Amino acid sequence: MTLFVPLLAVLVIFLLGYFGAQAGLGILLGVILPYIAFVLFLGGLIYRILNWAKVPVPFRIPTTCGQEKSLPWIKNSPLENPHNGIGVVGRMALEILFFRSLLRNTKSEIIDNKRVTYASSPWLWLGAMVFHWSMLIIIVKHLRFFADPTPGFVTFLQDVDGFLQIGVPIYQVTTFLFIAALAYLLVRRLIVPQLRYISLATDYFPLFLLLSIGISGFWLRYVDKTDIVGVKELAIGLATFSPVIPESVAPLFYAHLFMVSVLVAYLPFSKLAHMPGVFMSPTRNMANTNRIIHHTNPWDYPVKVHTYEEYEDEFRDKMKAAGIPVEKD
Repeated sequence: MTLFVPLLAVLVIFLLGYFGAQAGLGILLGVILPYIAFVLFLGGLIYRILNWAKVPVPFRIPTTCGQEKSLPWIKNSPLENPHNGIGVVGRMALEILFFRSLLRNTKSEIIDNKRVTYASSPWLWLGAMVFHWSMLIIIVKHLRFFADPTPGFVTFLQDVDGFLQIGVPIYQVTTFLFIAALAYLLVRRLIVPQLRYISLATDYFPLFLLLSIGISGFWLRYVDKTDIVGVKELAIGLATFSPVIPESVAPLFYAHLFMVSVLVAYLPFSKLAHMPGVFMSPTRNMANTNRIIHHTNPWDYPVKVHTYEEYEDEFRDKMKAAGIPVEKD
């Protein structure tokens, strides 16, 4: 059920978009739902960020794995254990751009039934890197539909992505890398017993949805070859709040757009919200200055304690009867 419910949900979303377009619901699928999805995306993201910002963090709690800055002759690790803002920025940049934490000891194995070894997961790191960077490049390239003329950096990125110069239209490398990386992440979740055991429907749903979006986008570009002029007319209409519904756009495009709208609306309320969340994680965005600055707990207040002397005075007779030594006879 954990696997088939999200798969069925994505299939239903696709069929609703496809047959809805054939039934003449182009305005609903191409205008109303994308606007609703965008509003939910912005509202949900602002709501979550404000909630994260309100969580008090009274202590310095950065997660570190290197030598802290202390005495002058002890070499510290400025990126592994940053003690100032520059180190924090460098550490965050490595994490956000290159997913450095995935190269840590993220898996363990028992060798000869007696020795535990720890190792990194380079294939997981590579799959995550390929997926995220491909998705970013694809999103940036889609800006060509919302602007006329197309910005120069989008054209440059598109030319670099199609450097192989294969096919008409030219095959974009990120299109294949995006689908391949998602397929790897899905298969890994299915075949690794420990990962499959802890996986929920909310883990499979975005994977199936992203795969469906990638495959339908590939089909629209290279197989069915939808009307690009009509798609750009629709996109510019949405961006300028003067929407139009071109008649030349195929139903498959509306199914693709409907799945994108569902993903955009779902993102702030799911685990995918780690994109902005990583910036607000106190375990990563704080410098470790615990040896440089004396940090006082702002919630500290006088607490009535029960000292050992008071404890012994209260239970001395019982302690002596039980043979427990006491300080005062």
